[in-house]
This record gives sequence, structure tokens and C-alpha cells, in this order.
Amino acid sequence: MKIIVASANPAKIRAVQDAFCQIFSGQPLQCSGQKTVSGVAAQPMTSEETLQGALNRLQAVAAAAPGADYYVALEAGLDTDSSFAWVCVSHQGRISKTRSASLPLPPAALMAMQQGEELGDVMDRMFAQHNVKQQGGAIAMLTNHLLTRSGVYQQAIILAMIPFIQPQLFSS
Repeated sequence: MKIIVASANPAKIRAVQDAFCQIFSGQPLQCSGQKTVSGVAAQPMTSEETLQGALNRLQAVAAAAPGADYYVALEAGLDTDSSFAWVCVSHQGRISKTRSASLPLPPAALMAMQQGEELGDVMDRMFAQHNVKQQGGAIAMLTNHLLTRSGVYQQAIILAMIPFIQPQLFSS
């Protein structure tokens, strides 16, 4: 089974691979990432903009790498005072989407983001780290590593896969 993630971010690729390994236990999987553009701001500031970024990435990766069984796009963004991600999965031309858990952000982080900074850069500065967004993410920093970006994404990916896990319940 071939899965292509619309990102070169190791945390996102790992989340997709881990979720698909859980869903399709024992089946051989080939999961790879491909850098794509979101077509929205580097730091989406609304749920709508974040969803549009995920859908744009999904369309771009499917066009750039035809022949995969599944395409997965994850786009992180803001919804008022919380960060979250939209997860979109495409299989045989059908798209399923869901949101990840939301995490409240400190007022100083929100203010920096409203001034144009990306959350990963803000977290790097707040926690004296480097490249948080490709590691545990803001969620790891804010939860003292009780949760990780990849782990939260993994749950959302599994939820987005429900129509493909239970297709008989979603046929029209």
C-alpha cells in the first residue's frame, strides 16, 4: 500500500505512518512525504484558512505523485486562541477530513502570531529550542512532553480514516 503525505515534515510523516500501521496492521506499507505548498499564509489564522491549506496540499500532492492508494495532508493553524490541525485524507477520489485536538496558546504566543510569526518559531524562542515544529511541536513544549504533535496528529488521522475503515456505513 502506497501512502503519500503532502509534507516533508518528519513529525507529520511519522504520524501518518504510525496511524496507517495501526489501521492496516500486518500489511506492507510504503509511506513517504512530498513537499507541497498550502496556498495560504505560512501561519493560517482561522479554521477556514487552515482547512483550505490542507485541501490545497491534498490536491497538489495527488497531482504531483499519481498512483498512491492514499494521500494525506495536515495543516496546522489557529482557531481563536487555540492551535489545531485539519487532516484530510484522499482515497480513490473520495476525501475525508477531521480536526485534531486543540491546544490553548499563551497570550504572548498569540500576540506574536498576530504580528506575523509562525507558532513553531514562537515556541522555539519561548522554550529556547530549535525547530520544535519538526519535533514534538508546541504541544510537547506546552504539556511538558506529555503529548506530542505526532501523537495528536496520529489520532486525528485515524479519525479521518473512519469512512475508509467502515465504507459500508458511508456509501451513498
